[in-house]
Amino acid sequence: MKTIIQIVLWIACIFLGYLIYKSVTGPIEFKKVKEQRFARVISVMKDIRNSQEAYKTVNGKFANDFQSLIAFVDTGKYTITQQRDSSYMEFDRNYGIDLLKEITIIDTLGFVSVKDSLFKGDNRYKTMMNVPFGQKGETFEMKAEIIEKSGYKAPVFEVKVKKDIILYDQPKDLLARENSQVSVEEVNGSEIKVGSLTEVSTNGNWPPIYDKKGDQ
Repeated sequence: MKTIIQIVLWIACIFLGYLIYKSVTGPIEFKKVKEQRFARVISVMKDIRNSQEAYKTVNGKFANDFQSLIAFVDTGKYTITQQRDSSYMEFDRNYGIDLLKEITIIDTLGFVSVKDSLFKGDNRYKTMMNVPFGQKGETFEMKAEIIEKSGYKAPVFEVKVKKDIILYDQPKDLLARENSQVSVEEVNGSEIKVGSLTEVSTNGNWPPIYDKKGDQ
């Protein structure tokens, strides 16, 4: 009987030791996984933002779906222009003399592929709608609108994904804590997003540390 009690106590001690170990190492491992996945997701979001800004440059608005955006990157071209000042003499009927007229001339020098300019021959833009981490088939949520701001209509867009999707396989208690983050050094809230449907902004809600890690 004494031997059985000793075995049970040893098992209990080992189990308690394991719980203590996990309580210490769990948050550390979670933070490591989180930062790695967030960095990858944000990198893809930057690709989407760059593609959207190119789309707006050419079309005057943002793309409302990934099919249109990817098709644009695949075939779109930037117009390369050069601006120069010029002048000429023109007869002015009011004064009865020739007066100097100054004008600005914009010359079209050529065209450059959006795909080559943004992605340097890399085809990753074709799958930029997919969330890098998450269960199979998860995609970013993207929407574009025209809003009125300060008396004029402005095109805006927003791309977002829930942290629950990115960290779907992580401990639920740590994920719940992550979703309630409020810190200048963290991605606050329950989503990672770039752009806004209420403000004229293409900023992301991530801290500067994720910009220092470099883009793809």
